[in-house]
Order: sequence, then structure tokens, then C-alpha cells
Amino acid sequence: MGVRGLQGFVGSSCPHICTVVNFKELAEHHRNKHPGCTPTIVVDAMCCLRYWYTPESWICGGQWREYFSALRDFVKTFTAVGIKLIFFFDGMVEQDKRGEWVKRRLKNNREISRIFHYIKSHKEQPGRNMFFIPSGLAIFTRFALKTLGQETLCSLQEADYEVASYGLQNNCLGILGEDTDYLIYDTCPYFSIGDLCLESLNTVMLCREKLCESLDISLADLPLLACLLGNDIIPEGMFESFRYKCLSSYTSVKENFDKKGNIILAVADHISKVLRLHQGEKKLEEMLPLGPNKALFYKGVASYLLPGQISPWFFQKPKGLMTLDKQVVSMSSDPESKQEVPMCTDLESKQGVPMCTDPESKQEVPVYTDPESKQGVPVCTDPESKQGVPVCTDPESKQGVPVCTDPESKQGVPVCTDPESKQGVPVCTDPESKQGIPMCTDPESKQGIPMCTDPESKQGVPICIDPESKQGIPMRTDRESKQGVPMCTDPESKQGVPICIDPESKQGIPMRTDPESKQGVPMCIDPESKQGVPMCIDPESKQGVHSKYKREVPICTHTEIKQKLPLGADPEFELEAPMCTDPAIKQQDLMNTEPEVKQVTMVSDPEILKVARAHHVQAESYLVYNIMSSGEIECSNTLEDALDQALPSQAFVYRPVRQRVYSLLLGDGRDVTSTCPTVKEWFVYSGNPLRHPDLVRPLQMNIPGGTPNLKLLWLNQEPGIQGRRLDALLGCFDLSSSREELQAVENPFKALCCLLIYLFVQVDTLCLEDLHAFIAQALCLQGKSTVQLVDLQPDYIDPRAVQLGSLLVRGLTTLVLVNSACGFPWRMSDFMPWNVFDGKLFHQKYLQAERGYTVEALVEQNRSRLTKFHALKSVVCKACVKENRRIISRQLWRSHQPGRWGRQGSGSHRTSSGHSRAGQGQHWRDQGPGNRQYEPDHWRRYSSSSGPHSSRCAGQPYAREERSVRDGGRSESSSRELPRQCPQEGQMLGGGQRAEALPVPVTLGESAPLP
Repeated sequence: MGVRGLQGFVGSSCPHICTVVNFKELAEHHRNKHPGCTPTIVVDAMCCLRYWYTPESWICGGQWREYFSALRDFVKTFTAVGIKLIFFFDGMVEQDKRGEWVKRRLKNNREISRIFHYIKSHKEQPGRNMFFIPSGLAIFTRFALKTLGQETLCSLQEADYEVASYGLQNNCLGILGEDTDYLIYDTCPYFSIGDLCLESLNTVMLCREKLCESLDISLADLPLLACLLGNDIIPEGMFESFRYKCLSSYTSVKENFDKKGNIILAVADHISKVLRLHQGEKKLEEMLPLGPNKALFYKGVASYLLPGQISPWFFQKPKGLMTLDKQVVSMSSDPESKQEVPMCTDLESKQGVPMCTDPESKQEVPVYTDPESKQGVPVCTDPESKQGVPVCTDPESKQGVPVCTDPESKQGVPVCTDPESKQGVPVCTDPESKQGIPMCTDPESKQGIPMCTDPESKQGVPICIDPESKQGIPMRTDRESKQGVPMCTDPESKQGVPICIDPESKQGIPMRTDPESKQGVPMCIDPESKQGVPMCIDPESKQGVHSKYKREVPICTHTEIKQKLPLGADPEFELEAPMCTDPAIKQQDLMNTEPEVKQVTMVSDPEILKVARAHHVQAESYLVYNIMSSGEIECSNTLEDALDQALPSQAFVYRPVRQRVYSLLLGDGRDVTSTCPTVKEWFVYSGNPLRHPDLVRPLQMNIPGGTPNLKLLWLNQEPGIQGRRLDALLGCFDLSSSREELQAVENPFKALCCLLIYLFVQVDTLCLEDLHAFIAQALCLQGKSTVQLVDLQPDYIDPRAVQLGSLLVRGLTTLVLVNSACGFPWRMSDFMPWNVFDGKLFHQKYLQAERGYTVEALVEQNRSRLTKFHALKSVVCKACVKENRRIISRQLWRSHQPGRWGRQGSGSHRTSSGHSRAGQGQHWRDQGPGNRQYEPDHWRRYSSSSGPHSSRCAGQPYAREERSVRDGGRSESSSRELPRQCPQEGQMLGGGQRAEALPVPVTLGESAPLP
């Protein structure tokens, strides 16, 4: 995180930058300096998760009660000394940082592999040096802090910018985190969470002013330094050769510094002694080897500029000058600058005129003082009026060009003379032909727009430049977006018709405005009616298709118009990303140079988007706004054993739920999933290289009474709507048939039962002992104190139990998503893990169930718990029977199957449709990595006559053959698709037989008799 090598440099080479401070003393000083203002610390929560997670055990799924207690103590300590805390969480991954996100996830995969290898070898938790934060920690920390009454915000981009911006604009005491980017931002003081002693409230403050002194650069140079060293936007290798070039010419190499430290010193020295000499005269690309990375580099530097800040490294080229035949006759004192300036005599007025030197011709030219800027502007004599006219130098021809003053920007604009009116017309330079093009002023943006003369009306018409043909295309202003829309002439009506650019043929396609969405829809000519009809893009042929022949989502053409995006915008969906979540802070473009782009989202209803955005910013929902705004979500690593073929990844287990959520959020209450766009999923699972997102289509929902729209679920407050919200939630899990049974369950076990039913229907390798462990730990948790949980020690660590714990916790995060999307039919507290799950307790119950402990022993001989246990088990088992899933004991499997339970070659994940279930999506083993679309297979159904397992071959034409390639103790897997043979009646696809990694198709085992 942050700037490459800077953390180590500060710690080892410049320790004087770090100062030990006390928060209690700082708060007192702040109150004295700002009476009536509460000392506030902005907390980058993502940097603090490792510090906050103090429980010794982390491998079993999380010690959530202990963690909640640690958070409460943290908050209490600061509250006791009168310090207010504001917590920020990352709300989404910016596109520019996706590569870095992927790099870290792949690194985490390797760490997780080592963790499971250690567990299998030692049957214990690895040391803290291999610590990996429990799954879902960031998500549940948000809700824990809100439960503790803390102000918790979720960013609309990566949180560090919003943290720095909030700290600066709200006069905060400082920022608490662990990211060297906070040394680069020009904001309030930065404090280290890693060095915080909670008992004394002492920590280390890292002073950016002292850093600048050590490097002999200014605060404004820090963003430039950060990008040259490499950060989350600029890859470290981009300027590697440049850095070594700086090091080779650096004459003050410190022998006591390491190589990275000397590189930082050398780059800073180059900035201060080389780049600064030409600051304001040359652009950065003229001084640095930016090459094709210029735009990315400038964006990286600009990403550190907070609202209202500018960088001296964004060079504004001075206006050119033109010479005139005037002679210097005297020197005069300029009243503004108090400096001596040369003068000449104007031949017409016989008065003295100030002079300046043209940097191109090196000759003296007359100037006049601009009344607005108070600066001197060169002039020439107009042959018609005989009056002085301001001029500038054309950068191509190096000749003087007359200018006029734009009344809006107050800046000089080149002009040419209209041969008809004999009046000056503003012009701009065509980058291709290098010739002047007349301009007009857009009344909305107040900016100059190229224009041409309409041969019919003889009037000027705005134009845009086609990037392919390099020719001007007439435009008109769209009434809705207030933006220019390309036009063509209808040969029939002779009127202008808006067009869009086909990304394949690069040709213009006529459009019309959809009255519902207010967006442009491509058109084609119906050969029968000879009239324009809406057109869609065939994903196979990439060509336009008549809408009555193929129903598809009209493609968005905004990305083809090649509009510039403001900083912080999503380059794919052109989603404007506001820079700060504080509504009191005015958002503004960092450089004030880019045109405003209308927000393009997956959902067009502004009222619904506003509600979703508010819930997102206030950290009350999870992933909902991401889906509705950009259509792109991500999920980080989970403690999953890549070598265990029996348990599928949580990414696949819960995908059908997410697919139904997509239908709910993007379908606008319609039961037609074909019209919903795909959602990009960046989910980490074994074998996924994360080169591309998975393209996942929404899945048809089966809700009594039809799928409700979001306005009904989110905005309607009528008494009966809560029931509709619950119907939607159960519909997302495809458990509408179990509504009555679940309603009878008391809190907080209602949500847990819902999750367990879904899990046991989906994953065939879960057995009765697993169900007993899940229910017993939830019941016993209610009667245990935090101290009792701390003292709990499982006999040993089982790798399967580790993955089961993570699988359940990921299910709880999925419940947060579903509950948010459905309008909160259930209380969030009912599926917070500190109320229903404890990692060590589950591990203990799992091991006891494995050894054959009775139910009475599992619930610790408590009669009340025993009664609840049987009630909860009955609800889960009956609901599974409705879905043709019978949960049987592992002992029965062992008596009928050779080998150990738990490793199945294939078919262990039930994603085929049940007897009464609509399609659920692809089998998890067919959902491979890569840029592939995942669509529901609605034709997959159980055969009512062939038993609960017969459909596991239906709709699954391929099995994945796994090979083990061992080289020097390292195991790799290769796979290829093989035809899958259907088992006969009475066989179960991938049954209890442990299928070791073999170069042949997996043997199908006989199913055990059902109880």
C-alpha cells in the first residue's frame, strides 16, 4: 500500500521524521486552539483491521465476540479523552488500481496455500507471522462500529482520498492509519495505527514537512516523487530505468543507507536540482520519459491533489508573442510590479508603449495592459481600423495571430475574419490539419465548439471531430443531458437525426430517444415499413439486429464518443465518483479542466439510485450501490483449501443468490432476466487468474405474486410491505416454500436456518454431523461470555472445519447483501457473526460430532438448548426434503463407501434445479475462470421419478479431469474437459468415494441408502 519503499526509508533512514506524540495532549491543545471544536480523528479503517483483530485464534473463521469487545475498548479509550472518531471504509476498487488489487489477491492465494499446508502437517494454527484476517472482517467491522454508535462512512472510491479530504476540510486533529500515501497528501497530520499504544494513547506522528526537509523538496513535489517511485496507480516498473539513471548520477550516495533508500534520495535530488530548473517552462513529458504512460502519470500525480489544491507541475504554456517594427526609446516603471520595463513610441498615437521580448524571435514587441489580469499582452496593428489588436503566437507557424477576449473565461481566443460579415470570428486549431476552424460558444458549458456553415441556411452549425475519419460531424444539443450529440441528415425529411458510432464498423448509426429511459437507442430501417425501428447488438456477430428478432439490452454508446472523464471517474461506465462523502463539502474537478459528464449507471431511476447511494455512504448496505451504479463487484480471498475437491468455493456456492439479487436490482420488477445486463464479478477462487472479471447474468426469481420493484421494497411504508420484502429475501435463496417454517423460528436463529437450508441444498458433501456442529455452536454461543470463549481451545485444527467456518461466514455476508437489496426485512443484528458464530466453538463442536458425540453432549447437557436444537434441526431437514435433499450421517457413508469421507471428484455442488425449482445456474465445476458469461440453465430439473440425485448429470455435459503434476515437492494442477457419463439409477454423481488426483475420469460411487 502507498508509495513503494517509502515506509522502510522513513523507518530506517530518516527516523527524525517520526515523532512520539500523545493523543490526550494533542486533543487538549486542539481544544485550546479551537474553542468549541471537538477534536476529531479520521480513521482509515481498512489500515486498522490487523491492529484491531487481537484474538489469538484467527484460523477457525473468526473470534467475533472477542473482536467486538476489542473494538468497544478501542472506541471507549478515545471517547474517554474527548476525541471523536470518524471511520472510513473502502467502498469500491478504482479501475486504475484494479491491477494492484489483483496482484495482492494472487499473493494472498499463495499465502493461503502455505497456511493449509501447515495445518495438514502440524494440525495447529500457524504463528502470527502467517496471520490472515478472517473472511468478512471489513464488512462486519462497519456494522460493529455502527452498533457502538460511531460515525462510519463508506467511500465512493478508494478511501484514502476521502480520508485525506475530510481531514483537511474539517480541521481534524489528524489521520490514523498505516499508508504512506498520507505522507504525500497535503492534509492534516498523519498518525500510525501500528505504533499506537492504547493504554497510554501514545503513537508516532509522521511529519511530511520534515520529510521534505530531508529530501530538499517542497510539499508540492511529494505527489511527483510518489509517482516516480511507484504507487497503487503507477506500476513500480514503469520508471525503474529512470530511477537507476538518477542513482548513477547521484553524487551523495549514503553508505549507511540501503539501495532503496539511496534511490529515493537520488530521485528527490533529480527533482530538486534538475526538474525544478525548468519548472513552469517545460512540460513534464519534455523532462521525463513518460512515453505512452503520460496520461496515467498525470492522473497519478493529480490523484494526490485534494479539492482546491493545484500542482505547480501541471505546466500552463505561456501565450505566444508577435514582433512589430517598434524601437525602444526609454525605460519606465511598471506600477504593478515596480520594475523597470522598456518603452517604444507608437507611430500613430506618438505615445510611449511598453515592450516585451518575444521568446520565439527574441525581438522586442509592444504590449498593452489587460484590465482583467493586469498583465501585459502583445499587440499588432489592424490594417482596417488602424488600432492595436492583441495577438498570440501560433505554435505551428510561429506567426502572430490576432486574438479577442472571451467574456466568460476572460482569456484570449484566436480570431479570423469572416469574409461575409468582415467581423472577427473565434477559431481553434484542428490537431490533424493544423488549420484554424471557426468556433461558437456553447451556452451551457460556456466553452468554444468548432462549427461549420450549413449550405442550406448559410448559418454556423456546431460540429465534433470523428476520431476515425478525422472529419467534422454536425451536432445538436441534447435537451436532457445538455451535451452535444452527433447528427446526420435524414434523406427523406431533410432534417437532422442524432447518430451514435458503431464500435465495430466505426460508422454512424441513427438514434432515437427512448421515452422511458431518456437515453439514445440505435435505429435501423425496417424493410417492410421503411421506417426507423430500435436496434440491438447481437453479442455473437457484433452486428445490429432488428429488435423484434432478438431481445437484448441497447448498448451504451457513451464510451465510443471518446469523451474525457473527470478525475475519479470509472473509465468503463463513465460513472462520476464524487471525491468526498461529506454532503457539506462541494465536489469539484481537481484540475477544473474536464467537461462534466452525465453519470451513466446500470439503473436509470435517480430516486432509487439516490437511496442506494445514501445507504452505501452511510455503510448500511453491502455491494448494492456497486451493482446498480457500475455493475462491477469484487470479493477478496477466503480461507479455502485449493486442493480439497469436495468443498466448492464460496464464490460458486453463493453465485445463484447473487444472480437473483442482480435480477431484483437491475430488472425493475420485471421477470425477464434476458433484458438485464451482465454484472462483472471479481471473485477470488482457486484457478482464477483474475485477468478478466466473470460476466454473470441475472437469474429468474420465483416469488409468489411476482418480483416487486425497488420503489415498493425501499420506499413504501405500508404495513403489508414488510411481508413482500421477506418474500423477496427468501426468493433470492429460492426458499419461498419454507416461509412458514422459517417464520416460526426465533431470532437470531431465523437467518442462520435460512442460510443452513441453502447451504445443505447446494453442497452435497455436507452431512448430518456438519449440521449438528453448526446448530450446537450457535446455541451454546448464547450462554457463553467473552472470557469463556477466549479460554476455549480445540484439541487440534482440522482443515475441512477451517473451510466450513469460512464458508458460513461468507454466507452471512451474502445475507447482508440480500437483506440490503430487499429493503431490510430482517434486522442486521440477526446475522452479525458475534450473535450466531464463533470460530473456536464451531471447531470444538465439529471435532466432537466427528467423534460421534451425542446431541446432549454437543449442547453441553442443557435441556433448554436440547429442545431448541431439535426444533432448528427439524426446520432445516424438512426444508431440505422439500428440495429432494436428504441430510444423512457420515457414518452411513463410511459403512457403504471405501476410503475417507469428504473428497469427491465431482458433483458435490448441487446447482441443478430441484423438483420445484427454476434453473440455478451452472454447476460449480463448469464455472471456470476468465472472461466468460454465466447464464442460468432453466431446463435443468430433477426428474420426479428418478430420485433426488438423478439430475446431477443432466445439463452437465463435461466433467473436469484433474491431474497432479509434482516437481520438486511443488504441486500444480492441469485440467481438460472430458465427456461426463451419466450414472445409472441408484448412483450418485461423485459420491462418497474419495477421488484422488488421477489422470483418468473420476469413478462414480454407489449412493448410500437414505434413512
